[in-house]
Amino acid sequence: KSWVNLYRSNCLKGSYLEEETNKKSEVISCIFSLKEEVGALAKALKLFEENGINLTHIESRPSRMNKEEYEFFISVDPSCAQALDEVIEGLRTQISGHVHELSRNKQKDTGCQRPRGLDSAQDFLSLIGLSSNVAFLHVCAQGFTDPVYRSRRKEFADIAYNYRHGQAIPRVEYTEEEKATWGTVFKELKTLYPTHACREHNRVFPLLEKYCGYRPDNIPQLEDVSRFLQSCTGFRLRPVAGLLSSRDFLAGLAFRVFHSTQYIRHGSKPTYTPEPDVCHELLGHVPLFADHSFAQFSQEIGLASLGAPDEYIEKLATVYWFTVEFGLCKQGSAIKAYGAGLLSSFGELKYCKTDTPKLQPFDPEKTSLQKYPITEYQPVYFVAESFEDAKEKVRKFAATIPRPFSVRYNPYTQSIEVLDNTQQLSNLAGCIHSMYHCNIAHPSAQNQNIFFTKVGLNSSIRSLDHHRSE
Repeated sequence: KSWVNLYRSNCLKGSYLEEETNKKSEVISCIFSLKEEVGALAKALKLFEENGINLTHIESRPSRMNKEEYEFFISVDPSCAQALDEVIEGLRTQISGHVHELSRNKQKDTGCQRPRGLDSAQDFLSLIGLSSNVAFLHVCAQGFTDPVYRSRRKEFADIAYNYRHGQAIPRVEYTEEEKATWGTVFKELKTLYPTHACREHNRVFPLLEKYCGYRPDNIPQLEDVSRFLQSCTGFRLRPVAGLLSSRDFLAGLAFRVFHSTQYIRHGSKPTYTPEPDVCHELLGHVPLFADHSFAQFSQEIGLASLGAPDEYIEKLATVYWFTVEFGLCKQGSAIKAYGAGLLSSFGELKYCKTDTPKLQPFDPEKTSLQKYPITEYQPVYFVAESFEDAKEKVRKFAATIPRPFSVRYNPYTQSIEVLDNTQQLSNLAGCIHSMYHCNIAHPSAQNQNIFFTKVGLNSSIRSLDHHRSE
């Protein structure tokens, strides 16, 4: 996983978006890990010395993958390329070190080269997200001790692991017991939505019933729902085996991709599940991802996460938890739920309207520091003045994240463009200029906002203003 972190770190710094060139990189870099023992580094450095390689840079840190190892990042001159091959082989065979080559030639460097679109991004997310998530939470005792349920979960995990971008999401034949669990959740929630759910959710839900097979006796197929979302907002679903890390999940949102499970909670406890399931995804998340404004809001959180320091990823994930997952907002004189964790759990949806939990005003600066449980009902909820107010506050909070660049999603190529030089900013300015003239006949702020949002320019306009001020 440490290699994956380095891969992501280098890619999100912009190197995979640089223009192609026939020139070699100025340095060759690699990273290797060694057991923490006396003389280990000396043995490794001796290999470099014996092969006449001069190190231009070296860094060390404890391994994130193995607490008994240390990782070393080194850079050498390109003229040492051939000799470095022998050193790498020696590290692997003589010292039992793990070696990962980061850069040679920009044209050959498949790890950090120019635009990575949705297809390669999805394969990458699959790599880092699935292998460790086949097992589910031990606290979910009902499912963990049921061998039949465990076997069924393995089937869903295999579907997610083998899925590749561009394929149709495999259809699942759900059992009668699974349909019964879905039906229990569906019928109970549907009676609560008119009084408990936000108006955006209630506006979309009938469309899902009409076009995607949302019924008490039928669990909708992810492929059908994904196609519906694409036609509404450009979002799409991608099957996943279970929980992803915060960084990986948020990165998917940047590409307008929502990672969705296909399995359903254990039938012995339909009122609540500590991990996401198909009820949570389809009943809680999907309706709002079909709302244009909310979809853009979610993507902006994803874009804000790209290249963000770990401490800000944690803050962003916490804000996301208390908004998209467990958010409440004022609509008229009532408090309504727009968080998917509430909208998919009829037990907690009822609970959040009682006097038991504590309700606090939504403020991202304070909300991002709030601790929360994941295996029980929330003791604290944050209430936004309005749905739009919550989005604007999160956008302003995301703008404070320290990054040496800004990013823009290009919906035409389905790729991320890093805005870190004057040429890219000039191209962006030209794009905005063209959009302005295309909309001159319809000058209302609402029309312009809709148009800019469709092509992923809202956050980019703010980035352009920021760079101009600098």
